[in-house]
Parts: sequence; structure tokens; C-alpha cells
Amino acid sequence: MDNMRERFAATTSRLLDEDPRVAVVLAEITRDGFADAARAHPDRVVNVGIREQLLIGAGAGMALTGLRPVVHTFASFLVERPFEQVKLDFGHQGVGAVLVSAGGSYDWPAGGFTHMAPGDVALLDTLDGWTVHVPGHPDEAEALLRHAVRGDDKVYVRLSLQANQHPRQVTGAGFRTVREGRGGVVIAVGPMLDAVLAATEGMDVTVLYAATVRPFDGAALRRATDAPGRADVVLVEPYLAGTSTAAANDALADRPHRVLGLGVGRAELRRYGQIEEHVAAHGLDAASLHRSISGFLA
Repeated sequence: MDNMRERFAATTSRLLDEDPRVAVVLAEITRDGFADAARAHPDRVVNVGIREQLLIGAGAGMALTGLRPVVHTFASFLVERPFEQVKLDFGHQGVGAVLVSAGGSYDWPAGGFTHMAPGDVALLDTLDGWTVHVPGHPDEAEALLRHAVRGDDKVYVRLSLQANQHPRQVTGAGFRTVREGRGGVVIAVGPMLDAVLAATEGMDVTVLYAATVRPFDGAALRRATDAPGRADVVLVEPYLAGTSTAAANDALADRPHRVLGLGVGRAELRRYGQIEEHVAAHGLDAASLHRSISGFLA
């Protein structure tokens, strides 16, 4: 199976052929994946070099001309480093784009903390009007990317090397019910689904799958907790722990409830290690999730 980043390059290259509005703006990262597309569409595949503020500004300029820019680099260089440009060049100017990140929270541990961005979704939460997709499989990444390119709004697509074994049907909006139960609700975001299903095997809980986290599907959460008594909710996100707890609390503001946010911790892990070691260290492997979820819902 190809990974999400490879699927992104292949899909976007086809979109360049199919849709004259689509343009791609790169900052060196994934340049080789667009070599053929750049030769075929030299006016719509632009590599600005290692200049992330310019990356965002160039994308916004293209949007002002009516193009649909797909802007890409590692998450730390796409959201964190040029955050002022994201805020002003897109938000203040009222134009949209599709920002597509790679690297996730710790997909390249050897790159160190400069190449990690567990706080990217939380940072975008400070801005208005962003749709955030977190696919859990390359097929979902392709579907969500194609959905995003058709619009004119502000969209962030968060790609990762971590993936579920099988894709789910995604529509670009809302949560999907994967398992039903009566003892609480667990929301699994993107590539966390397989671990959550393994962790909750045999537990009487509802599992909701979220490949799109913004807008937050409060209606689906309310339906899943629409039983008498207290609502207990666990959020399992592949980025900063607690990123969506406020959204869940808002959705359930009129009923008694508890919310537990699981995800990447704030403490920096200073040893490189491997992805699997970071997953375990943050308590996101199936065994750790089982302990956290069962302890909270007991």
C-alpha cells in the first residue's frame, strides 16, 4: 500500500491535468513527487524553496487570481512557522486554499522536534472558518483531497505515515458510527481508529470515527450520547491531547457529561526512537488506550 504522502502527490498531479484551476505551491518538500507535473504544468507547479512565509503568500496570491492553490510542506513549516501569513494572507484577505501537511506529530522522529507539529490543529483552532481533515488511510486522503479542491474555502488536510489497515467511507463532513454500545462514546480521529477498536474490543461503548474534525460534528456526538443519565466521552486524537475537548463540551453543554482527551502529550520526547515508540510513550497504543479508556469509563 502506498502512504498518504505518495497518494497526495499522485492524486494532485492528476488534478492538475483535470482541473485548470488547480495549482501547487511547494517549499522543496515532496518536490520529486511533482517532477512530471511540473514539466507538464510549469505555470501551475511552483517551488518557492525553503521559504515558508513566501509559500503561504504565493498560495494566497494565486487564490486572489481565481486559482485553487494546494499548498504543501511538513506541518511544522506549513502551520507553525508561517502562522502570521496563514492568519492574514488567507483569513484577513478572505481567500481559500487547500493546505496539505506531511509529517504528522512525530512521523519522522530522526528529524527532531523541528519537524514535529502536534499542536497544528489546536493552532488552527484560533482562526475562523478552517475545515480540518485527518484521513486515516491513503484512500481517504485521496477522497478528502478531491472534495477539498472542488471548493473555495480554507481547508487543512493533515497527512501521516500512520494509517488504519482499511479505509472508511468519508464524505468531507461529520462522524461515522463504527460500533454501538451503551457504556460511553469513544471518538477515534483518523489513524487512531485501528488502535481504538483494538483497545475497546469487548467493551460496551460506541465508537465514532472522525476523518473530518472541523467543523466538529456535535450533532453526531449528541445522538451517540442521547440516553438518560450522564454522557461519558473519550477523544483519541493523533495530535495534541485535549485539542477537541472544548468542542465536545460545547456540544454537550446542556446535559451532564465528562470528557477525557487523549493524544500527544505536551512534554517533548528528546530521544529520536521510532514512530511506534513515540506512540507508546504518548499512551496511544492499543494497550495503553485500553487502560485509559476502561479506567475513565469504569
